[in-house]
Amino acid sequence: MTVERIQCADDARAVAYRELADGELLRTRGLFVAEGRFVVRRVIEHAGYVVESVLINDAALRDLASSLERLDPSVPVLVCRTADFEPLTGFNIHRGCLALVRRPPRIPLASLISPATLLVALEGVTNADNVGGVFRNAAAFDAGGVLLSPTTCDPLYRKAVRTSMGAALEVPFARAADAEWPALPAALRAAGFTVVALTPRQPSETLDEFVARPRSSRVALVIGGEGGGLTPTVEAAADHRVRIPISGRVDSLNVSVAAGIALWRLAAIKK
Repeated sequence: MTVERIQCADDARAVAYRELADGELLRTRGLFVAEGRFVVRRVIEHAGYVVESVLINDAALRDLASSLERLDPSVPVLVCRTADFEPLTGFNIHRGCLALVRRPPRIPLASLISPATLLVALEGVTNADNVGGVFRNAAAFDAGGVLLSPTTCDPLYRKAVRTSMGAALEVPFARAADAEWPALPAALRAAGFTVVALTPRQPSETLDEFVARPRSSRVALVIGGEGGGLTPTVEAAADHRVRIPISGRVDSLNVSVAAGIALWRLAAIKK
């Protein structure tokens, strides 16, 4: 690594960090942002990721010293005052720790589906916190991966990675193209999966009723975004429509909470 000190928010060496708010621009450049010491440490120590540069304050520099030593000598470690993060990036990064990281190669849908026994598919989940929470649940219950609709939030968006506690860096995912998504239930079924649509709507059976059924050992849990839920086309294409019974005091559960409950139940039966 190469440690360089930035004396002002206009320093040209940190120009790449001024694009943090434009997630699409970062994606077109083949990059994502790791935020916070925990996530940055995991990225550095993960053999599958290549760090382009690091922007940290002095406290993070001291805390991450042993991990930073693993970086290639050509990787710049830019050190600035905590107060300069907001003028530099447009965000109040109070954790004082960011890294620009190369995005891993895209995984084809078939390559993710083939070895898995438990998968999650997200349709139209646009909230980064919910996507991050689902990835954390997927890691907790040993799901083989997450399949994403074209409109689902990028799991490598900095807020999603942070909410996932780094699980989005570990759990493999594949994004379906516009033409692939409607055909995904059929592709999963052809691969031997039972396709389960998680929905609060009737007609549906309870999660307990579903897990008591004889079925394939391979299960794909399909979950829609908050509000609209799954599209009628995808929901109708599932083998089973399953709900989590709740009291009448609320209309529905948060997406990541519902995913966690369902994955726990499915993983418990699997084991």
